[in-house]
Amino acid sequence: MPAAPRMPVVFFGHGSPMNALAPNRYADAWRALGTRVPRPRAILSVSAHWYTRGSAVTAMARPRTIHDFYGFPPPLYELSYPAPGDPALAARVRALAAPAEVQPDSGWGLDHGTWQVLLHAFPGADVPVVQLSIDGTQPGSYHYALGRRLAPLRDEGVLVIGSGNVVHNLALMRRDPAAGPYDWAARFDERVRALIAARAHAALVDYETLGEDARRSIPTPEHYLPLLYCLALQDEREEVAFPVDGIELGSVSLLAAVIG
Repeated sequence: MPAAPRMPVVFFGHGSPMNALAPNRYADAWRALGTRVPRPRAILSVSAHWYTRGSAVTAMARPRTIHDFYGFPPPLYELSYPAPGDPALAARVRALAAPAEVQPDSGWGLDHGTWQVLLHAFPGADVPVVQLSIDGTQPGSYHYALGRRLAPLRDEGVLVIGSGNVVHNLALMRRDPAAGPYDWAARFDERVRALIAARAHAALVDYETLGEDARRSIPTPEHYLPLLYCLALQDEREEVAFPVDGIELGSVSLLAAVIG
């Protein structure tokens, strides 16, 4: 049997759940990306929306579609992404993560950080999907180190994705869809993009040291941390592409990055 092609790694800035429905340039970029990458045998997703005490991985054969939001139009709640799970991949993730303890989980499923981007990238929902939770008790260095231990998955046909937002401050969100970005949000989005391109991982892991723009852009870390899992999987020869970027509602960045 020929060896599986080495899979890229993708960070999605997922933005509003409405991106699952609305035709826009972000959804277009996600669809195009799904047609360009090698066909994965499975997907491992690190989503901002599974933020836990301790680490866990979905280990069920049939994960449910979770509508973990409120106040949106009814058609959004009718969407389903019935991708199968992959208990064997969950066990592989647990083994690779050691000495970190990752518990098998049968109660979560696929939250909107995962399914709203995969709905466009892999609309057939026929690639098995497993989610790894984000341990909210741990610093950025822990998440980067855990990501590095997952590197063998790339040569086993597994597409690793992170889903969050580099800038995510809902408290300061502008309600006018046509509103431009805050100056601090635009500066931080551009700074992170430049640091990613320069492979300045240490600065990105220690994001708390990046100043006032970082504090405004990352008031809580759950949407930023998925990026660290993706960066940890980059080897020193690999370039990064940015298929789409933009800031919506003043304070939500939809920067996407593809490694490899």
